[in-house]
Formats: sequence, C-alpha cells, structure tokens
Amino acid sequence: MVRYKIMFLRNTLVEVLGSQRIATSLQPEVSRFLLSGLGDFSGKAVVLKGVRRAGKSTLQRQLMQRQKQVLYCNLEDTRLFGMTPEDFPALLSVIEERLPQGGVVFLDEVQVVEGWERLVRALLDRGQQVCVTGSNASLLGKDLGSKLTGRHLSFEVFPFDYQEFLAFTGRVSGVDSLLAFLDDGGFASYLQGRMDQTLQELLRDIVQRDIALRHGLRETRHLMNLALFLLANTGQTFSMQSLTKSLGIPSVAQTSRYLEYLADAYLILPLPKFSASFRRRVTAPNKYYAVDNGLRRANSPQGTPDRGRRLENQVFLALRSRGENPCYDSEKDLWECDFVTRTTAIQVCCELTPENRRREMRGLLRASRPVGGPPRGALVVTLDQRETLVEDGLTIEVVPAWEWLVRKDHTI
Repeated sequence: MVRYKIMFLRNTLVEVLGSQRIATSLQPEVSRFLLSGLGDFSGKAVVLKGVRRAGKSTLQRQLMQRQKQVLYCNLEDTRLFGMTPEDFPALLSVIEERLPQGGVVFLDEVQVVEGWERLVRALLDRGQQVCVTGSNASLLGKDLGSKLTGRHLSFEVFPFDYQEFLAFTGRVSGVDSLLAFLDDGGFASYLQGRMDQTLQELLRDIVQRDIALRHGLRETRHLMNLALFLLANTGQTFSMQSLTKSLGIPSVAQTSRYLEYLADAYLILPLPKFSASFRRRVTAPNKYYAVDNGLRRANSPQGTPDRGRRLENQVFLALRSRGENPCYDSEKDLWECDFVTRTTAIQVCCELTPENRRREMRGLLRASRPVGGPPRGALVVTLDQRETLVEDGLTIEVVPAWEWLVRKDHTI
C-alpha cells in the first residue's frame, strides 16, 4: 500500500504558528527550581525531558517570559499530524519570517515528529536559539547525539519536589506536610482537584500514547500489568525470569523490552547495583522506583500506608533531580544500603529504633567504606529525627526528610 504523506502548505503553517498559545498553567503559578539553572541559550539547544504532565510546558512558558522575542510550536497539534522532514524547509521559512531579528524557538513534544533533530540542527545552523521538550528519555539517543554533538544541554523535569509542593499548596515545611506530600505526590493537575481518576487516566495516557503508540504495540495487557506491579513494589529487586514468570509475559526478552519502554517514558525509573566490577553491575538485578508517589498510590492501592516505601521513593527522586546517579549496594543476606552516590551512603527509614538500628548501621558502615574506593559520608533520612551518631569511628548524620528535601545547595 502506498503511504501518502501530508504536505503542509505554507499558509497552513502560518495559521498554526500564529494561533498556538502555550496552555495557561494551574494556579498558583510555581517557579520551578530548575529554572534557576537554565541560563544562556546561545549556540546550543536546551532539551527538557520528563514524564507527561510533569510541567515541561510550564517551564517553557517561564523561560519564554525571560525573552523579548519567542516563537512557540506544539508539535502535538492535530493540524501538524503527519509532518515529515520534507516539510521542514517550509516551516523554517515561516519561523524566519516570524522571528526576523532572532529570538528563541520553543518546540513542544518534539518526539511526535520523525527526524525532529534535523529541524533543530537547521535552526542552530542559522544562528537560532532553541528549546525543546519531549516525554521520553531517548530524546538524547544516538540520532540526536550524532547530529547535535556538543550543541545541546539536557535537563530532566520531574513533578513538583517537596519545596515546590509547599509553594503550590501554601503549606509549611514539617512532618505533617511531608506526609501529605508522600501521599499526594507532585503532579499539579492532581493537586488542583485531588481526584485519583486524574492520575489513573495519566497512567493510561503514558502507556497508550508514550509507549504503545510510539513502539507500535497492539496489545498492552502485559505492559500495563508490569507497570502496575512495579508501582506497587518500588524499591525491591526482581530478576527478569521472576518478573516474566509471575506476570505471565511470553518471554524474558519481551519483559526486558517493556522495562526499557517504561523507563524511557519516565514512568518507572531503574536503580542499578553499585559494584567496582563491570560484569557484576550489568548482571545484578535493578530496583525500580515510581516517578511520583501520588501516581503510585492512585494506581496501586495499599492495605497499609507503606510510608517507608514512599519515603524511600521520594529520596530517590530527590537524588535524581539533583543530578546524582545513585546506586544501591548490598551483599546478599548480610547487609544492604538503600543509596550510594559518589560522596555519600544513605539509608532511609521512617524511624531509627533500637530494633532496626543495627541493620541500618551495618549497611551504612559497609557502603561508606567500599573496597578499593574512597570513603563516603554517611546519612540516615527519617520522617522526623535529627541527631548525630558515631559508629565504629564513622560519624553519621540523621536528618528529618522534611529538612533534607529542601536542601538546594546540592549537598547530600
């Protein structure tokens, strides 16, 4: 069958670019913390990537307010359906007409247009400043990397962090607001009305639009079951074989593919195991965390509040949003440390008690003194405890999460 392509007439492009307006955000407007790290655009494309509805478009609008001349184009507009690289010359011509003296071109949800990286390269070659958003991690895949080597800056956009949650809801920092945050999460669309249906529909949209449609999946039952299972079991390790067998997925290869799709859509985020051995790193099972605690709760109801899992999930998200690449560390049946970074070993528990102290300290001591590596600092993040401990010569800081989560100096 001949595949007919839609060729966009110049007047259609003029109409679309002239009529599009970035959606008005929910109130109150919250200035995203990431905004402070986005400075000069000149010479490079700024790439904002993250899960659907995380606030990428809002961040774009906040960036647009800093500029004198801007042009906004949402590539998910149905009038642009079917756009191909053959239409780029006409689009570039219209952009040049609308921004004759320069300015910044903002392209929203670029992943829906095949070959979009060529359009960005052409704009940069013309001296244009560019900011793009997309809902999948592979925005910086091999195609973009080869066409824009050294000419892009990439930033991950997550739902509201704790401090942004406080600003949006008008609450004050403390254990009560922290517990509310661990329950509600950071999607502004949910916080506005607090209807679980909002987060349930969001999950379906991510699975259908950002995964199934993108990868040509006709049947999504196994994919959705895998997503729901991992949302309900964050912070645990699973082998590919056990996931495949327990969920009835036809093959290990299919399970592996689905895990990649979920991570690429920023729905489920993997945490690898730390090891100085490359072979052990790639063969050890990952842990998986949800991109948002509210999304997790609304789609995987728990019989108990499971605050410990939610707190651990939020600490992971905070580390990712601060630019860290955390791992977990463990020795089977002996000890485990929730997170390790280049500088710090971190345990997460609601409360450090006489019953769990020995277990938590054992993992911290081992992870803070890696074999063949430099020592790390030691930290315990709790709901509402603050003290300084000394174990086997190691100084350990115990901090309340509501205090640690608002640290913006990027100290662990």
